[in-house]
Amino acid sequence: MESPCADGETVCDLTWDVTGNRRLSEWSDVLIGTPLAIVGLILLGLVIRWLLHRVVDRVARRAERGVLPERVESAVAARRKQRAATMSGVLKSIITFVIVAIVGTMVLSEVGVDIAPIIASAGIIGIALGFGAQSLVKDFLAGIFIFIEDQYGVGDVVDVGDANGTVELVTLRMTRLRDINGTVWYVPNGEIVRVGNKSQNWSRAVVDVGVGYAEDLARVQRVLREVAHDLWEDDEFRQVIIEEPEVTGVEMLAPDSVTLRVMVKTAPLEQWAVARALRQRIKARFDHEGIEIPFAQRVVWHREDRRHLGEQDPAATAAEREG
Repeated sequence: MESPCADGETVCDLTWDVTGNRRLSEWSDVLIGTPLAIVGLILLGLVIRWLLHRVVDRVARRAERGVLPERVESAVAARRKQRAATMSGVLKSIITFVIVAIVGTMVLSEVGVDIAPIIASAGIIGIALGFGAQSLVKDFLAGIFIFIEDQYGVGDVVDVGDANGTVELVTLRMTRLRDINGTVWYVPNGEIVRVGNKSQNWSRAVVDVGVGYAEDLARVQRVLREVAHDLWEDDEFRQVIIEEPEVTGVEMLAPDSVTLRVMVKTAPLEQWAVARALRQRIKARFDHEGIEIPFAQRVVWHREDRRHLGEQDPAATAAEREG
């Protein structure tokens, strides 16, 4: 007797071989084979989703690890963990969406739904997005790479070109910044061609100090090192200064001063507070040591018109210094 089973109907073939019942064989594939295939697809999708989520969790844990010394690690650990959690959540959502779409299409195919129109519709939608929503797709792709590469996160101070300030919100489509004047900037991720992050991992306070040409530069550098070292040892700044401050020496010979530079490596976003405190201490110490911090000076010569003087040659009548 000819088998009622079509090619590939394993459950039907098995039932026909065992029972020889045509009706039972025809229904067995519908009642047993299709549900088993659907359950298998769902289980396979769950397993793949679990494995990929484990990979994302491992990447997120790696992103949480600090690169700063223990003395400042606690000050930035919470914000770094928040960024890692945000990145992990976005990647998991993308993975879940893709797996659900693929498994759902395969399940529809198993229950007899013709998925060719669905695939064709997806292709048409993709073409429409490619032509009509290029900027939106560009924004989403750029946002994904911002999260994956951890270019910046909420709380970072960044420069993205025309706008710079503190990041308040990062989505797959846009980044919201607030500048120092309180202006809120909404920047599409696809329009960001370069990013300067001023607060990733660590920052640096750079303080330039001008002294008079008559000062002993070796003595000035020694005083600067002492002031910077006292700041490094201060308990108030112990959690924000990463390394011993460095006095690099003479940076510039200006018309009215000699400029020396002090550099301090700090925890993220702490460079401005450290620089202000360092300038205040340098000013107080220089006053105590009698080291001159020069101010700009200018010489102005006034010349009288020879007609008013009734002389053959003009002469300078006064010299005045003003600061």
